[in-house]
Amino acid sequence: MPLRVCSNPHFYHLMKRKLLTMALTLSAFATAAEAIADDFKYTDERFADIQMLRYKVEGFERLTLRQKTFIYHLSEAALAGRDIFFDQNGRYNLRIRHMLETVYTDYRGDRNGKDFAALATYLKRVWFSGGIHHHYGCEKFHPDFSEAWLRKTLADLNYTLDEEIYPVIFDPAVMPMRVNQRDGDDLILTSACNYYAPGITQAEAEDFYTRRKAPGDPRPVMTGLNSRLVRGRFGFLEENVWRVGGLYGSAIERIVEHLEAAIPFADREEQKAVIRKLVEYYRTGDLRTFDHYSILWLKDTESLIDFVNGFTESYGDPLGLKASWESIVNFKDLAATERTLKLSENAQWFEDNSPVDSIFKKPEVKGISAKVITAAILAGDLYPATAIGINLPNSDWVRRDFGSKSVTIANLTSAYAKAAHGSGMDEEFVIDDDTRKLIADYGDICDDLHTDLHECLGHGSGRLLPETDPDSLRSYGSTIEEARADLFALYYLADPKLVELGLTPNLEAHKASYYTYLQNGALTQLVRIKPGADIEEAHMRNRALIARWVLEQAKSKKTSQPAAELVTQAGKTYVRINDYAELRYLFGTLLREIQRIKSEGDYAAARSLVEDYAVKIDADLHREILERYRRLDLSPYKGFINPVYHARRDAQGNIVDVSITYGEAFDAQNLRYSRDYHFLPLIND
Repeated sequence: MPLRVCSNPHFYHLMKRKLLTMALTLSAFATAAEAIADDFKYTDERFADIQMLRYKVEGFERLTLRQKTFIYHLSEAALAGRDIFFDQNGRYNLRIRHMLETVYTDYRGDRNGKDFAALATYLKRVWFSGGIHHHYGCEKFHPDFSEAWLRKTLADLNYTLDEEIYPVIFDPAVMPMRVNQRDGDDLILTSACNYYAPGITQAEAEDFYTRRKAPGDPRPVMTGLNSRLVRGRFGFLEENVWRVGGLYGSAIERIVEHLEAAIPFADREEQKAVIRKLVEYYRTGDLRTFDHYSILWLKDTESLIDFVNGFTESYGDPLGLKASWESIVNFKDLAATERTLKLSENAQWFEDNSPVDSIFKKPEVKGISAKVITAAILAGDLYPATAIGINLPNSDWVRRDFGSKSVTIANLTSAYAKAAHGSGMDEEFVIDDDTRKLIADYGDICDDLHTDLHECLGHGSGRLLPETDPDSLRSYGSTIEEARADLFALYYLADPKLVELGLTPNLEAHKASYYTYLQNGALTQLVRIKPGADIEEAHMRNRALIARWVLEQAKSKKTSQPAAELVTQAGKTYVRINDYAELRYLFGTLLREIQRIKSEGDYAAARSLVEDYAVKIDADLHREILERYRRLDLSPYKGFINPVYHARRDAQGNIVDVSITYGEAFDAQNLRYSRDYHFLPLIND
């Protein structure tokens, strides 16, 4: 009987796949002791444009059994949501992933041949990006194996793939972009993400959510955050809510099961209340309950162990409304947190001394908390590619009335830094030895501090005017918000206050970050973009906007030497900074305007800034940067392989020990995840 991709796997294929996965996993575990011992390796394999890294969970062994058990249950809750993220990224992703994994484990032909090798790379890219579109650029992957080879292979395996899926994989014109931000397009009809049912237009969706907002509500819920918009009976639009008993319910039930198992092991009653409220939200899907959960979560600043679990960031929705599912489990790095405490304790000073108009400042900064953390597990939209800092909640009124909680993820930044050292990037793209020495001396310190300022104070600064709709900037909102936080950090990196607080060693240190920021925004981030493509991702647009705007403003001033400029030496383009004080002034000037745009909800001004500075790429410059980078033989993207937690239980089923290993390979890890955490049907319409 042929196996259909939309049905349960046939016993033969399932058992064979399980046995191969077990073999891969056991093989990985065999080397775990060596990895844990003295020779922990941060770097691992490379494929396509990606390098995989490992992060070490420093300090886990010093935790109590109660704390380790708490992390174990929270980690299981994190991994249980994996399928949700894949399905959110595209309605065919789960079916394609299942098919690819079946070929990867069951293929009986030449496993050293070019077609199978191409499929293996394609599958790893799908695992890495949570689907068939690039995790950053959003463009669809083009497989290097042929449709004819895949059809023959599936026939040999007695595996039937729905005909509609072949063009999704092979036709470049079908679902070409996961998130399309091109000005003038219908952003929903031209985006492949699965937040809106096929055929729903941007105008329909915007009208639907505009009508659902209560005019003048000072504490609005985040409308549309946790649902797919679908066309119901008689053609009317309605929401299919992600909750227990609703869409994604079978996976959310498992998340809830592990969250409830974690409650007895929480250190504090306040944290138990946080988890219970999150469970209530998952059961009801009620967005007001989500607000209450968010407030309880941000007010719990004393717990050593913390986590994020839920529908969080809206970068994957072209309208910036609906949130992807993500999770991170972590515990506090007590020593490193001292630096972020200094920032949060002085939050009012930074707000008062910001260069923005006083009408847009918070008269009273509330509830700003910050810490440095050690990541224990990454999942959903945070795995394998992850942020290095997080500031939540995202609700503007919750930030205004209750504050926010910020984290910098120390063991991930450490892994990134170790991978970057000695890569040759500075030698190729930094203009001279003096600037390279500046970056060597102060780059890591200032990079961490920039993240702290961005997350802790930048996102938490400023306020909307009372009449401003939080969603008024629409598709440009994410870019403007990230630019606002980056500019806040850049402006204050050069402030004597940081030397006074002991956060920077001197007034020279900030120059390292000023240089690398402009270099990245104007030049080196282009290595992540294919020739002829536009900049699509919000963080990349933000950096391009700032760098290009500053360079243009510096050039327009009639001075003998602009504050910063692009120059050519020996046929290569570099950033040169001539006046760091003037550069800081320009950062402050742009921050003032960006905050005005955000506070007033000035859509036209946001659109103008983003479209003028953040989207298009000079083709000649792009070719030059790509060629220089190609000679370095580096991977422009990095991601992480998770550690593995092992719970040992007694005869009664109680956990008596939790250990951690690091040796699992990327393919073995993802095959195990697909085996053990596959809780959704392959079709979720």
